[in-house]
This record gives sequence, structure tokens and C-alpha cells, in this order.
Amino acid sequence: MDSLFAQTITKPLADRMRPRRLSDFAGQEKALGPGSPLRRMIERDALQPLLFYGPPGTGKTTLAHIIANMTQSRFVALNAVSSGVPELRRLIGEARDALYSGMGRTIVFIDEIHRFNKAQQDVLLPYVENGTVILIGATTENPFFEVNAPLLSRMKIIRLERLDKNAVKKILQKALTDKENGYGRQGLAMTDEALEALADFCGGDARVALNLLEQAEFMLPDGVKTIDGAVLKSVMGDAFKRYDKKGDRHYDTVSAFIKSMRGSDADAALHYLAEMLESGEDVRFIARRIVICAAEDVGNADPMALVVANSAAQAAHFIGLPEAQLPLAQAVCYIANAPKSNACCTAIFSAREEARAVQSTVPKHLRDAHYPGAGALGHGTGYKYPHDYPGGWVQQQYMPDELIGHKYYFPKDIGAEKALHDKQKN
Repeated sequence: MDSLFAQTITKPLADRMRPRRLSDFAGQEKALGPGSPLRRMIERDALQPLLFYGPPGTGKTTLAHIIANMTQSRFVALNAVSSGVPELRRLIGEARDALYSGMGRTIVFIDEIHRFNKAQQDVLLPYVENGTVILIGATTENPFFEVNAPLLSRMKIIRLERLDKNAVKKILQKALTDKENGYGRQGLAMTDEALEALADFCGGDARVALNLLEQAEFMLPDGVKTIDGAVLKSVMGDAFKRYDKKGDRHYDTVSAFIKSMRGSDADAALHYLAEMLESGEDVRFIARRIVICAAEDVGNADPMALVVANSAAQAAHFIGLPEAQLPLAQAVCYIANAPKSNACCTAIFSAREEARAVQSTVPKHLRDAHYPGAGALGHGTGYKYPHDYPGGWVQQQYMPDELIGHKYYFPKDIGAEKALHDKQKN
């Protein structure tokens, strides 16, 4: 074994496989694709203050390392957990000296910048503003909550999304075949089933995927070179209790989850929620199903259901697992116990069906009348402004001529929608 390879394999696999060039960076095409502002800035070495924001394992620190490899500026990396104000002031002094002596500007990368308190962030502000340093921050937290507004206003926010499964598979396959930093020299392989399961399980976090691959390789019996589902299960334990996201179990569980909320069985809905969480289901997927159920199956029978569901989705995204289970469970219990109405759901389906079938015209009195000449066309003429009438309501035509008398929304005599039902009857 040569010395370079011996040194390489002592590092964790996730660190060894960290891309060094833009061409090796997997995923994040929206933020870093050809022609994107960030890519042009990096390629031209013309950076401005940046803030990389996204979940763990999406490439924030990796992008900083790529910039360090490509820039002609001085590059200094700090971690907000271990760096204080004295170290910041020393670093800024060195950056100022380098700038004035003709050595160029200094890029300061601060990982976990959300952990800097207000005083530490305030130290940076004037030097970011006058260009003494080019600040690049990375955070998993919502920067609008965690970064001071004056500092944030001087930074371009780059949102990094969770990697999709194909991007994770690409990273894993590269780790298996890379002869310099991965397992290419060892002939390690994975079954298709294991590769799919691992890419599913990691939730878009490349670091988690690579760490689990490394653990699985360590668990292989002597002489075995293929990682299969059994090996992954030995690494993950109970966490591997999951269902195939392409198979019946996945769709059956999701279906049962929604139908239990619709059927007002909170306990059953919580069971399926727990099963999905234990199986490593993406929290965003679960949250979307809850929001949809609130609108589709509760509707105006309890308008607060959608507010609770949407708040739970935002909270789950903001705090992450394991605490994300709490707002999700709260929303599930609320929706399951709320009165149910699908009147809005059936209304939009009916309206869209007719919109596809009927070529309608907007009545002239409802048309846009703000531009010169609209009056000459009769647009807006005869429109009655409801607020000018008692009760804020006046009788006039709103439906197109082709659809006069058509109705889509039939409120049910249930929950809060009962008031709308009674209003329509009157």
C-alpha cells in the first residue's frame, strides 16, 4: 500500500470524497448550474458576500472548499462554535493589512454562522460593508431569524436544497469506484436494492449516506465485497425498518395515513405517522400530505385546520428531526378531530372541468378599466363597488354569460361551514 493511499484511508469517507472541483459537485443544479450567478462568480473569482443556507449534507462547506481551491484571494475558515470576538478582530486586522499591502482581499468562511451572537456579527458588519473581507457564511437555520438584518442585507443568499435520490446514488457510486479516495481499489460493490435503500434512507444528506456506506463496509465479513440489505440492516438497526418507496407498502401506508385523518381516527393516523417516521420518510413529504388533507377533507368546516397544518409544515422544516415529529403530530391530531367537508375540493374540480370545456368571456363591467381608452371599450362601465352598498353587498353579474346559473361550491351543514351553508340558503 503506497503512503498516499495509506494517509487517504485514515480520513472519514465523507471527507475523502468531498469534491475539489465544480465539475465534481453533484446536485444543486438550480444554485450552481451552468450560467448561474454563483457559478459565474466562482469561475471568475469575483465573489461577493454570500450565505449558503440549507439542510445538513447538501454541500455548503464543500462549496466553500471549492472556492478556496479556485480563488486567488486569501481564504480563511472559521467555525462559529469555537471562534470568538478576539479571534475575529485579529483576523480582520490581518485582512486589512493584506489588502493595504497589495496581497489582495481575504475571503472569510464562517461555518454555522447562526451560532455567532449579535455582538460577533456586529464586529463583521463594517468590514463586510467596506470590502475589507468577503464573508461567506453557512447555516442550516433560517437566516432571516438567525442572522442580523444589517449583515444579511449585504449578503447574497444561496439556497441549497436537499439532494434528490439520483444525486445521492451518484455520490455513492463514485465512492464505490473512486480508486484514490473511495473503494475503487478494494472492489467494493452494492446490490441495487441496497443502493436504493441507502439513497432513500439518508433523506438527501450526502454526509449521512457516505457515513453509512463506510460503516457498512466495516461490517462486511472477511472476504465479502458486496453490501446488501442484510449488511445495511446490521448498521442501521431499527432505523432500517422501512418500506420500499417504490412498492406497495409505501403507498399503502401513505394511503392509510390520509384515510385515517379523513375518517377522524387520530390514533390510527398517529400510528401511520410513527411508521413513516421510523422508516425514514422525508418530513417534507409527510408535511405536504397533512396540508393537503387539511384543505381537501376539512376545508371550511374548520378553516383553522389549514393554518395548523401549514404552521406544522413550516415548524417541522425549521427545527428538523427529531423535534419535527411534535408539530406534525399536533397537526395530525387536530385534523383527525376536526369536522370534515370536501365542498371546496369538489368545487374546484367542477370549476376546472367547465373551464376546460367552455370558452367563456369576462363580462364587460368586470374587465380591467385602469388604462386609457378602457372606458371607450365599455370596460368597467356599470361596475357596482360592493363597499358603497349596505352590508358590503350588491346584486350584479359575476359569472360569464356562458355560465350564468352554474354553481360549484355547495357548503355543507357542518362545523364552521354551516354559516356559509345557511347564508346560501337565505
